[in-house]
Formats: sequence, structure tokens, C-alpha cells
Amino acid sequence: MKILKDFNFENKKAIIRVDFNVPLNDEFKVTDATRIQAAKSTIIDILEQGGSCVLMSHLGRPKGVQDQFSLRHIVAKATEILGVNVKFVDDCVGEKADEAVTNLEAGEILLLENLRFYDEEKKGDKDFAEKLAKHGDIYVNDAFGTAHRAHASTTIIAQFFEDNKCFGNLLTREIESIDKVLNNSEKPVLAILGGAKVSSKITVIENILDKVDHLIIGGGMSFTFIKAQGGKIGNSICEDDKMELALDLLKQAKAKNVQVHIPVDVVAADDFSNDANQQILDIDKIPDGWEGVDAGPKSREIFDGIVNQCKTILWNGPLGVFEMESFAGGTIALGHSIDKATKNGTFSLVGGGDSVAAVKQFGFADKVSYVSTGGGAMLEMLEGKSLPGIEAILK
Repeated sequence: MKILKDFNFENKKAIIRVDFNVPLNDEFKVTDATRIQAAKSTIIDILEQGGSCVLMSHLGRPKGVQDQFSLRHIVAKATEILGVNVKFVDDCVGEKADEAVTNLEAGEILLLENLRFYDEEKKGDKDFAEKLAKHGDIYVNDAFGTAHRAHASTTIIAQFFEDNKCFGNLLTREIESIDKVLNNSEKPVLAILGGAKVSSKITVIENILDKVDHLIIGGGMSFTFIKAQGGKIGNSICEDDKMELALDLLKQAKAKNVQVHIPVDVVAADDFSNDANQQILDIDKIPDGWEGVDAGPKSREIFDGIVNQCKTILWNGPLGVFEMESFAGGTIALGHSIDKATKNGTFSLVGGGDSVAAVKQFGFADKVSYVSTGGGAMLEMLEGKSLPGIEAILK
């Protein structure tokens, strides 16, 4: 695996695929700069060696050139975080971009305009990729969030850098962290899968059953398993067409000696609202008119015991509707349990949009071993798929 330290960047231009697809408010100010912060290590390492950095990224889903999706809106925030003035050019290929790259000196950073202003980016167009490739001597992919896409800047461009291509520090850490969970883990291994739907996690569950000792199934998808086993779930969310599959997954787990843990009690509400009436109920005895919205106190205690006997933990998906303060208790309790286990030497990896949002919101981001930056990409790796952006560097 070729990584940053395998190359000398002195007097070289690095063309770096970063993931600066950050949220902006109505005034086009960056509201969460995590992804810019995540790319800092790679960029600074290259500059300190006497190289220069040409950064390319997408932002949002523009239809053609649309100013609200211009990367110029993030230049000030990128400059502030990187501590180096970030130059900007309002194109990513063509004369303007070529000239800006030519004039770039050692120690400088240039940010190209939004790649997705060109349809060729998502189409994986080879000519477009070749034009981007002319901007650098060494290609560095540091965008885990888009590594599962075979786009021009994430995959096709690598063809033009036979030996001069590598992973950036962020992408290296992502690959190593997921590999640690899936292939090089210290036992016992625990996977915690939450969220609303079983259907979005089926292939993940099937792939990790060979790797884990314990599996906690929480959040909305737990009700599909409970109903499939004959429990009463009231108005709780359920995928009726996936009940047979849920039973099959439980059979597979049993055959592989994986202990599956589903909440035994829930916080139930009579309305999907923060101000709803609440009661604690057994998960399989929820009356009509009530729905489970969070893991109950007994479940939290049981999960705490499981978390703290495991040496490797993967957490993907919350245990309840954490966006509502009244139903965040289960997810917060799980965060505290994982924090405690991590302090005692457990390796903990958190990934997937909702779980990442939860650990940030409740202050656990620096209390776990690693927080993944790529939701879709991480899920695909957990499903056992190879990602085009990663394969392109390994070829």
C-alpha cells in the first residue's frame, strides 16, 4: 500500500483529491469543517517537504455551474484551518486552471473549482481525468467519502500516474481502522448496528458475522427482529417484508456462535414528537398507539456489560431517535460505555452518518479510537466490497 511517506515531495506538485463537501449555511459560511480539518495532516506534510498542493473536490450536487456550489465559499475557512493562504481558481481544467497551477510555487496551496460543474467528473470521463492529471507530479487520494465512486478525480485519474500515486494520511487511517476491525481485531469483537432499516444493513450483517463475537442490533431495525419472533411492537417502525430475512440472519448468527443482543425494553411514545407522553415497556409488549423510540434502562445496562467485555468495537447507527432530546438517552449511554471501554484499551471505530453526528453532538468524538469520515464508503467496505478509489491506487 503506497502511502505519503513513500514519496519525496520536494519541488513537486501534488494533485490531491480531498473531500471538502462541507455544509454551508444561508450566508455560505461553513457550519462543520471536520472534513477540511481531516485533510490538514496530508497537506501540511507535503508543504513541509517543500512541495505544493493542488486541491480538487466536489461540493453538493450542482446542475452545471451554480454559484451556491462554488468552492470559493470555503476558501476563508480552509485558510483559517490550514494556517496557510489558500489560493483559488474558478475552474478545474482549461487555460485559467492550467495557468494558476503553473504559477504555483513550493509551499503554496491552490484550490480548484467544483469538479462537479463538469458532468464528465461523475461519468468518469478519461479525457477530463487526463486534464486534471496534468496539474500534478504525484496523485494523492485523501477523500474516503468518495472512494466508493468511480469518478474521474477519484479513480480514473490514477491511470495517468503509474508509480506516482498514493493514499493520503486520512485515507490511510480509514483503511487501517476498518481493516483492524474486519481482519486484525483483538477478540472479543463487537459490532453495534442501529438505525431505522434492516434492509440498509443486510449485507453488512452477513459479511461481519464471520468476524464478530457479539452483535448488538438497536434502533428502529430491532423492531423487525422482534415482530418476526412474534413480539408486539405497536406502532413502531418495521419492515414487514424483511421479517423472514431477520429470522434467517439470527439463524446464521447462531450457526457461527455469534451472540446477538436486541434491546429488551424501550422508551415508548404515543407520538413521534419530543413532547410526547412516554413510558418504559418491554420491547415485545408495546400496545397499539405507542411506538419504541429509544433503548430502555435495562437494555442500556445490558449493552454496557457487553461493550466493556469486548476488545474491538464497531459502532454504526444510533440506538434511538437521538435528534430529539427526549429520546437521546440510549445513544448517549452507549457513548459513555464505549468511552469507558476505550479508556481501558479497547479499539473503537465509529462510522456512518448518524452515529458520527451523534458522537459529535454529545462530545464523544475524541473519546473513541477513530471516527470515520465516509458513511457510504465505510458501509461498502464493511459489506466486503472493494472500493474503486482504493483499487485505483493499489493497481
